[in-house]
Amino acid sequence: MQQKKQLSLFDLSMIVVSLVIGMGVFRTPVNVAAKAQIPELFYLAWFIGGFVAFCGALTYAEIGSRFPVTGGYYKIFSSAYHPSIAFAINCIVIISSAASVAAISIIGAEYLSKIILPAAKQTETYRVAIAIVTILVFYIINLLGLKASSKTQNVLTVIKIGMILTLICAVFFGGQTETVTPVFKTATGTLPTWSDYGKALGLCLIAVSFSYAGYAQTINFGGEVKEAKKVIPRSIIIGLTIIVALYLAINYVYVKVIGFEELKSAESIAAILASKIFGPAGFSALSVIIFFSVMGYVNVNLLSNPRAMFAMGEEGALPKIFSRMNKKTEVITVSLTVFTVIAVVIIFYAKTFDKILNYTIFLESISMASSAATIFILRKRTAHLDKKTIYTVPLYPILPVIFIAAYTFVAFSIYADDQNAALNGLYIFVGFLAIYFVSRWFNKK
Repeated sequence: MQQKKQLSLFDLSMIVVSLVIGMGVFRTPVNVAAKAQIPELFYLAWFIGGFVAFCGALTYAEIGSRFPVTGGYYKIFSSAYHPSIAFAINCIVIISSAASVAAISIIGAEYLSKIILPAAKQTETYRVAIAIVTILVFYIINLLGLKASSKTQNVLTVIKIGMILTLICAVFFGGQTETVTPVFKTATGTLPTWSDYGKALGLCLIAVSFSYAGYAQTINFGGEVKEAKKVIPRSIIIGLTIIVALYLAINYVYVKVIGFEELKSAESIAAILASKIFGPAGFSALSVIIFFSVMGYVNVNLLSNPRAMFAMGEEGALPKIFSRMNKKTEVITVSLTVFTVIAVVIIFYAKTFDKILNYTIFLESISMASSAATIFILRKRTAHLDKKTIYTVPLYPILPVIFIAAYTFVAFSIYADDQNAALNGLYIFVGFLAIYFVSRWFNKK
């Protein structure tokens, strides 16, 4: 069934912003500050994360321009490597994306529960319930069709950008005077070496990478974008420019307003900025608005990930039922439903944000590094394309190599910090490869 070209430059740019800005930037700065120990390393981690994100954005802009298809994040692996690799990586992506949806929903529930529930009921059980209801609401909206969900996405993303700009204004209302000078401490109590700083930076980049991740999924919409070869690169670049500027600014404000030592263990940091601007009432108001921004992240993942599952169904990596589309609404109903169920199950499995973080980013690191590497193969296979009609990444191959190396470094940092999370990720990858070949063998039989 031929899909309609429904998404404009603005639509896709807002999707990019929402794929990245979930709720991570309202929670992960606490993790980054705790691992960094000193402000200089904290700022360096966010700057490096932004630079790596731009390298990735430009790389994926060319991939999307050369390969504009629905479910592109699956099909680039299938075309460049092998369908088994595509199957294993995309199953990992689907699980890690569902885990991200679960994590972000829990963060939103933490904020909202402080407003709508009495202190006695601000428990893990109620937060889980709020997170699940949020996911189910947007599952229903996505059943209405791409037009309804994309317009909803635009509104939620504009609210999110406006909210972050408002929070940045807290810097004009007075900052926190540091009472303790931050000091970098080593495990042995000796003076830190470059190796100690490097290890700490690697741990910082785990949480930073979580906050910047997601924009690669933009290429899943290639078959539904007007003038895809022009619009996909522009939307990725516009979206990442907005994201990096907002992230660097708001992290500077966190340190100035809350204080670096306090930031290491602070809770509801965005609401603290709001209370600085609006007083006690601002804490409540911004907590509700922050919860609405969670909805944007949930919605955009329910938009994106089922399209990868759709592509897998089209090529037979998943049962054909996953490529089934409602003829009236053009909704990929089965894939959407399965992805929603996975996200809800993960909430029950790992009920806190910190448990989900390492697991998610290790899987994300594998998929990001390997998907970006497809640019080298696509360049050779699509060398016949007119360069005037496609986007090409500048400083090739330096920027793609920097991006791949950065995510490889993050994966090793996770392994050093939490071997179980890393090994479980590898076992899952091998397990999906085995599932692919076993299912192919049964199909031949």
